[in-house]
Amino acid sequence: MSGIIAIVAFLILLGILVLAHELGHFATARAFGIAVDEFGIGFPPRALTIAERNGVRYTINWLPIGGFVRFSGTSDNSSYGIGSLREAPIYQRIAVLLAGPVMNIIVAIAIFSGLTLAHGVDTIDTGLVVSQVYADTPAAMAGLQPNDVVLRIARGNEITVDTNMGDIAKANVGKPIPVEVLRDGQPLTLQITPGPWTINGQTNPAGFGFAYTHRSHTTPVNLGQAISYGTVHTFTIAGMMIESLQSWIKGLLGLAPKTENAGMTGIVGMARGTGEIIDRDGWQGYLNWMALISINLGIFNLLPIPALDGSHILFALIEFVRRRRIPVERESMVHMAGFALLMGLMVIVTISDIQGWINGTSIFGK
Repeated sequence: MSGIIAIVAFLILLGILVLAHELGHFATARAFGIAVDEFGIGFPPRALTIAERNGVRYTINWLPIGGFVRFSGTSDNSSYGIGSLREAPIYQRIAVLLAGPVMNIIVAIAIFSGLTLAHGVDTIDTGLVVSQVYADTPAAMAGLQPNDVVLRIARGNEITVDTNMGDIAKANVGKPIPVEVLRDGQPLTLQITPGPWTINGQTNPAGFGFAYTHRSHTTPVNLGQAISYGTVHTFTIAGMMIESLQSWIKGLLGLAPKTENAGMTGIVGMARGTGEIIDRDGWQGYLNWMALISINLGIFNLLPIPALDGSHILFALIEFVRRRRIPVERESMVHMAGFALLMGLMVIVTISDIQGWINGTSIFGK
């Protein structure tokens, strides 16, 4: 895919997600009657004022890497810790701050639900579909062919999604074992002797030597089922992202084996990833990618890192516990420092992304 098309597709994706996130803050603030001066997409300098209604200016800004809601009395577009929001009751402040990440989760649920409604739910069946048989391997010598369906192996139970083919191979190295397959709808039994095989200079000491996918079928669903599936799928992925982040943090603290970067990438990397996803999976993959980034954006903004929503929520909770205000100058200083650190981190990650781009490395590590 053309780099320009990938960048445009990514900017559209980012614009939609940022719009949804900031719309959550904005709509909740307006519902509570909290005064808002500006609703902006992108970071300043300002490029265009779209409209000005009910005292709110709607703007497009030149840096397409975020967005903001500027509350009355706030001079810093990136800060939600001062101005009219700060003067609101604590429960309203927290609700407004939570609304942005919640909107990102809702967007992901909507996307997954829509894709599920359009395409149905894939259900894994028993058996494996052979996608490739490697030359000079036990599978090739036994006569296994692409598109064969492997139903049973070693006289065991039917093969399911939980069947570990590697364990079966290791337990039967050098022993001929029966493999029941379907070929063009006709049953056939082959004898395969698991053993060593080599591909791309790497030797597997115990294996069969074929690639496969699990058999599946698609079941149509109604709207309610699609929303249920989309919701469960969203929170399952969110849980996996949180676990990955926890592992990364534990690795930094020396409490667990270090991981590379917990999937961390910047604007350049996400733009490249958008192009790779569209090339590989089409526009359905693009929507799935949008949902994943939306979940990531929601989780990331809830982290208690200065300048993020999570940090502002933490300050609000501290004030609730202490029963008195934190001086606005101190809070603003913390958020400004945090914002500077985030921008510095973004520069470092972007440099890494550009290096990967120059080297032709996929952001997915393939």
